[in-house]
Amino acid sequence: MSHADLRFWFDPVCPFAWMTSKWVRMVAAQREYAVEWRFISLRLLNAHVDYDAHFPPEYEAGHTSGLRLLRVAARVRAEHGPDAVARLYEALGEQIFETANEPGDEVRRGTREFLEPVLAGVGLPTDLADALDDDSQDAQIQAETDEALALTGKDVGTPILQFRPPEGVAFFGPVISRLPSEDEAVELWDHVIGLASFPGFAEMKRSLRERPQLVGFGWRPDEQQVQEDWHGGSRRPKR
Repeated sequence: MSHADLRFWFDPVCPFAWMTSKWVRMVAAQREYAVEWRFISLRLLNAHVDYDAHFPPEYEAGHTSGLRLLRVAARVRAEHGPDAVARLYEALGEQIFETANEPGDEVRRGTREFLEPVLAGVGLPTDLADALDDDSQDAQIQAETDEALALTGKDVGTPILQFRPPEGVAFFGPVISRLPSEDEAVELWDHVIGLASFPGFAEMKRSLRERPQLVGFGWRPDEQQVQEDWHGGSRRPKR
């Protein structure tokens, strides 16, 4: 999609990428942006990281499921085009983050049992789930992960966005924990692009944040929001 107004690199198991993607879809609808959904794997990004030391215990299984789902997304794009990837990511996000989690979901998301109903729900052949085990797709996923990091530097996570590619500004995030209203969505977007477009701008960050307001992430509408200190997308403090 060479005419894309925005490139969005996602890992389907990242709650922050999902929340940002929901916001970006709101902006895209109002601004009539064409969005190109590209792949970045947290499992490949952390290939040399000691998961036990740096992440809560379920993260390695979750990130591995994310890579398995990206293999399928790569096959979907090759055989059914980029619009099918957009539909698949939206359906995966709804299933992963907008429904209550059960024990073992981190592993189950990388299985045919989980994926086949999602594929069928967006009109894609269920035999695409064969790609879950197809590690020949990993080279393409690694290449797109590297492509994203080449635009931002390596000390980032997901999502990564590039506005007006291939020459436009790219950045990690924005990391948001709640979805803006329709009226707020474009205003917030304009602020982000305005700041990111200044050539001397490098970073604005805080590690204190609330958990994403997503049912699958344990959020309940009547729950009081609590600020937590996050490190690199993990609630486990650095050791």
